[in-house]
Amino acid sequence: MVTQPAENINPKSQHKLFGLDHLRALAILLVLGFHYQLLYPHPRWTECFLQLGWTGVDLFFVLSGFLISSQLFAQIKKGRDISLKTFYFKRFFRILPIYFFIVAVYFLFPFFREKEALAPLWKFITFTLNFGLDIKHFGTFSHACSLCVEEHFYLLFPLILIFLQSRKLFAKSYWIFLALFIIGIGLRMYLWSVYYPSNSEMNDALSYWIKHIYYPTYNRLDGLLVGVAIAALREFLPSVWSRISKLGNQFILLSMLLLIIIYFYFSDMGTYETSVWGFPLVAIAYGFLVCGAVSTSCFLYNWNSRITTFIAVLSYGIYLSHKGVIHMVQYGLIRMGIEEYSNLMLLTCITACVLAAWLLNLTIEKPFMKMRDRVIGQKSKPAVRSIKAELETISS
Repeated sequence: MVTQPAENINPKSQHKLFGLDHLRALAILLVLGFHYQLLYPHPRWTECFLQLGWTGVDLFFVLSGFLISSQLFAQIKKGRDISLKTFYFKRFFRILPIYFFIVAVYFLFPFFREKEALAPLWKFITFTLNFGLDIKHFGTFSHACSLCVEEHFYLLFPLILIFLQSRKLFAKSYWIFLALFIIGIGLRMYLWSVYYPSNSEMNDALSYWIKHIYYPTYNRLDGLLVGVAIAALREFLPSVWSRISKLGNQFILLSMLLLIIIYFYFSDMGTYETSVWGFPLVAIAYGFLVCGAVSTSCFLYNWNSRITTFIAVLSYGIYLSHKGVIHMVQYGLIRMGIEEYSNLMLLTCITACVLAAWLLNLTIEKPFMKMRDRVIGQKSKPAVRSIKAELETISS
């Protein structure tokens, strides 16, 4: 990779990346819609989320790969050493306080649980829940598995970058990206042949698929790798990025077309086609979406929406708490006589999820972020910031 300035100096470089807020809002709405129609009584029309709602997690993976690697690549390009202490410190204060609070709620207040049984506490604390999880018997708070994947990425990615720098191999690191992408496809092929019992009942077969293919980190790197590739392109190949960023709206259209193909051919979870080819295609489709969203020529880039920004800010809290919140709200409203399959029930549950996340943001996320800034000595940023500053703020 050629290390050159990634941004030309122009007025548009002083711009908040509104497009990323739209994508984070889209991702959490996909996840919410999917889980609502999958786990709870729901209006029939919400079943449209069944086909692509599960890919909302993959969109989060692409965004995480892009944002975190952009922050680290910017330091490398400036010739600075990556500070593991600062990086892990930021991740700790951003992710763990609210996560451990939700874990505590699940274990201390059984009525919050959307299902009967939880996996052992040590799996949640060590972020190993996504390895060997029997979702059929321990499916409560199972969506924490995707957080485990991201935590493993946060742990290992800066270490890999430091190793590549120390060995003078960073310029050839794109080979690692390609190798991991191809290995992921081959590994899922192999695991399908080993673990997927073709003669099992549908529910048992799906639980095998989730346990051995869908959850493990080594099978879910596609989205993170695509996000890293986009960040590398922006940071280290600015001339190439300058040309392709003029096609922002075309990237959005290309993403939509690819998602339509995925909808018809790769949306059934638990199939061989989805396992092997669906994951990388979903990652690439959302990669095009991210490319468009951060391109100055794209309509998403300049579309400032307070609604999507608000949802994006709350997306992490919504993701962690939504299953338990929906479970409690439905239980209470059904006892009050509200029809469980009604749109009113759906609207009330979604509103409750947003309110719960807002309270979590006020009482946990914001105080710990302020504490983090005081400890590491960060000064408050001006209202108008560069794209790089915005990336660091969003990813932190």
